[in-house]
Order: sequence, then C-alpha cells, then structure tokens
Amino acid sequence: MKRTVLLIGLVLGWTTCAFAQVDTGRDLSKYADDKFSEDDKYQVETPYQTVVVKQPKSKKIKNVIFMIGDGMSMEAVTVGWTLNGGHLNMDNCPVAGYSRTYCADQLITDSCAGGSALAGGEKTKYGYIGQDVNEKPFFTLLHQAQSLGKKTGLVVTCRINDATPADFVCHSPDRHLEAEIAAQYVDSGVDYILGGGRQFWDQREDGRNLIQEMKARGYNFVEKREELADIHDGKLLALFAPLDMDPCLDRGPVLEDGTMKAIELLSKNNKKGFFLMVEGSQIDDWAHRNKVGYMAEELFDFDKTIGKVLQWAEKDGHTLVVITADHGTGGITLVGGSLEERNVKVHFSTKGHHGIVVPVFAYGPHAEDFQGIMENAELSNRIRKLIK
Repeated sequence: MKRTVLLIGLVLGWTTCAFAQVDTGRDLSKYADDKFSEDDKYQVETPYQTVVVKQPKSKKIKNVIFMIGDGMSMEAVTVGWTLNGGHLNMDNCPVAGYSRTYCADQLITDSCAGGSALAGGEKTKYGYIGQDVNEKPFFTLLHQAQSLGKKTGLVVTCRINDATPADFVCHSPDRHLEAEIAAQYVDSGVDYILGGGRQFWDQREDGRNLIQEMKARGYNFVEKREELADIHDGKLLALFAPLDMDPCLDRGPVLEDGTMKAIELLSKNNKKGFFLMVEGSQIDDWAHRNKVGYMAEELFDFDKTIGKVLQWAEKDGHTLVVITADHGTGGITLVGGSLEERNVKVHFSTKGHHGIVVPVFAYGPHAEDFQGIMENAELSNRIRKLIK
C-alpha cells in the first residue's frame, strides 16, 4: 500500500512539474490559436541557405560578439538542424563545448541567474539580475569593455529590460522591478540598445520620459525596423514594441537587421573595438509553450543572424564570436522525423526550464579556448581574460 501511494505521489509530482505554466513575463495570448496544426510536429518546405566561412588566422581580438539563444538547448539545435536538412550556420564554428547552467541556490536556473553568470563571471541566486548572492553589483563583460574604451551594444527581441539584456547592464534582486531596471539604462553609457519594452520608457508611473532623457544624452531614437537604414553614426536607442516583439514570422528580420546595424555603428571610426551581446530571445518563449514550429522558426532567425555575423567576422579577422544559451527549455526529445523530408516529431517533458548542459560554439581568434565542459560563469571569465 505504501509503495502504491508513493508511486502515485511521484507521478502526480512529475505531472505538476512537467506541465505547470512558467511565468516568463511575456503576453503570448494573441497566439493562442497556433498557426501549426500540431504542436509536436513540424515540417520545413524550403530550407534557408547557410554560409560557409573559414577560421581567421589572426590571434588578435579587437571585438567580441556574444550571442545567446535563450532556452536554446542542444535538443533544440538538433531539431533546427534536422528541419533545415542537416545544415546550420553554427556548424561553421571550429570549436564546440558544453556549459553547466545551475545557479547558486537552485539546480534549475532562470534567465536572470543564468544570464548574470554569463555576464558577470560568477554564479548568483535565482531571480537576481547583474548582482552576486550578496546583492553586490557585478562588473560585467560589458562594463569591462567600456572600461577598456570599447563601444558596447545590445540587440534582443524581448523587452530591453528583460532578464538577459539587463544582466549585462543593470542590477536588481527582482526581475519584476521592470520600471526601475529600464531607468538604469539612461546612465549606462551603452552605445547601441535595440529591443522592445517602450511602455517602460515613456508610459511610466513616475512621469519620467526615458526616451527624451536618452535623446538629451545624444542618442538617435527609432521605433521601426525600416528607420534603421537612416542612421549612419552616433548612439542609438531602438524600441520596436510596447512590450516584447511579435514572433519572427510576424516581425520580420529585426534581429538580423538590428545586429548588422549595430556592427556597422559600433565598428565605425573605432580603433579600440566593441562588445556586442545579441540574444535570440524567443526560442525560450515557444519552448515554454511546447510549440515546436514557433520554437524552430525563432532558432532559424537566430541562426540566420549568426550567419551574417560570421561572414562579417571572417572579413574583419579580429572578432571573437561566442554562441551559447543561458539554459535549456521544454525538455525536448526528438522521437521521429526525416532529414530528407525536413520534418520532426518531438516530445516535450516540461513547460519549464531544465538543468541539462547547453552548447557552446566559438569562432575567430582564440576560439580554441572554448572547448570542453565548463561552468557558465567560467565561459564569461574566459572571454574576460582574452579582452583584458
């Protein structure tokens, strides 16, 4: 009898864990009616063309582009690879490794603690943004780049005051203090800021208009992707949505265009180089919702951006590109599909995060320093040593 009760309890406990909704702070309600007939199956009719680049010979690092696929597990990468017929732009990276994502007080991290470790080089508590376990602010990779005279930038498709981008710039013990986090960008000195979340800038309860404050500090401001083409120099603030941007199927190549504009502006007349963090923010969202089609399209959007970045880095010759994830999401198992027909069938074991290691890819000078198994914080410290 005791054994039966124990088994029932374990089953109920697993079910609660696996299917409980996780609060990501995103409003995806208008996408409740999925565009794809089955959440666990997807097929790609026409794959996108991937690039081929060669590893540069130089060992001098001038620029660092840190690319983070939020929730991008190794399983998600494999799903994308299968759907695109066995090719991804990530495949160009000559070095691969794994990162352990657990945080200081929990085995299963969130984006706050996971991103903070990648930014600050030290594991911290669940929910903490840019600060250590004692709530002391991190001196992040972005801050270090600024101290060396490098220009800095952030490109995301979530709100700019969400966990991962904020981890590199801001400090807070609670991700839900969103208005306070947004206000920290005003004096941050970051040269290029692109994301969503405009409502936290000009519709604030305290009456401040952070957009006007940024303009007063010399920033150009745009609110549409098409307006990026008109900006050719100077600092930039781009806020493309009241909260988070639409899925990539609806928003267009914002991540791609925003990233390449960042590289253009940050590298212009700049002898000291730059640090740029690019996040594929919504891979995580759709893995949370267990929708493999949307998740795959977000991963493709991220990988297409990687392709453009690698092409630029190959020509530049002095840019280190590091690609990883803050954690995995969804507990994806690839249970069927075809490379030739570019289709998959998957099983999601959870609507939350999980604690399995995530991939690390590196390209450019000193890419070999990122092979093997490492802690997420160690990944940050390896970058820190190379640009110091």
